Amino acid sequence: MEILFIFLTVFSVIVLHVPVSNLFHRLYVKRQYKLFQDQKSTYHSIVSRYLRYYNRLSHEEQHRFLFRTFLFRKSKRFHYIEVNEAMEMPVLISAVAIQLTFGLEKYYLNYFKDIYVLKDDYHYGFYSRPFQGHVDHSGIYLSWDNFLKGVNGLSPNCNVGLHEMGHALAYVNFITQTEEDKHFKKEFKNFSKVARPIFESMQTGAKNILGDYAGTNYHEFWAVSVEVFFENPIRMRHELPALYAAMSNLLKQDPIVVVNNARKKLAA
Repeated sequence: MEILFIFLTVFSVIVLHVPVSNLFHRLYVKRQYKLFQDQKSTYHSIVSRYLRYYNRLSHEEQHRFLFRTFLFRKSKRFHYIEVNEAMEMPVLISAVAIQLTFGLEKYYLNYFKDIYVLKDDYHYGFYSRPFQGHVDHSGIYLSWDNFLKGVNGLSPNCNVGLHEMGHALAYVNFITQTEEDKHFKKEFKNFSKVARPIFESMQTGAKNILGDYAGTNYHEFWAVSVEVFFENPIRMRHELPALYAAMSNLLKQDPIVVVNNARKKLAA
């Protein structure tokens, strides 16, 4: 009888874990939404000042974008190293993460609880070259000066925020498998069918819009592809149409369509 009781208890925990977790998450989101309403205008003023991507969304999409940004920020601990903390820092970093994952169901990058903000280029490990950002088991690291250059469009085809969030997205789906987005994992195989040949050609000297750094390894190829997809979508679609289409399918969004819709809205 005792064995049967233990079996039924374990079985109940396994069966009920997902629906109970989903229930608690829905209650948490509902509670956070009330808090978000008081801060929505602040979030809007910060994000709209920096992100062209956000300004091109419809009002309904902007609302969803800001709420996701709010939830993402609430789920992280931000640490500031040799840089003075400013209110826009965690909001903007969270917004860039949401820009990348806006078409996906899973967007918390939940393995990463800590985000470290450094002033500018820094040294990491035994590498001799300075870093603008990196991702490892301890957290997501970003240099604020370079992050701002990316969101302000001052570095062509380069956005360190998108780059590192791209690494983080792959990390939670394939390395820790702590926040697996079913669509992303399934579609990444199709993305790689297109991307791998391009990457391999770059390793033998081929040149394209992605630049030499994308040929360093496949992880960097992916992260650079994320940057260029958002920062220079028209040229990417022109030069690497199959890769652009694969990225669009993978992330379930098309920056060019967003731009065209924004232009139509302005012309109306």
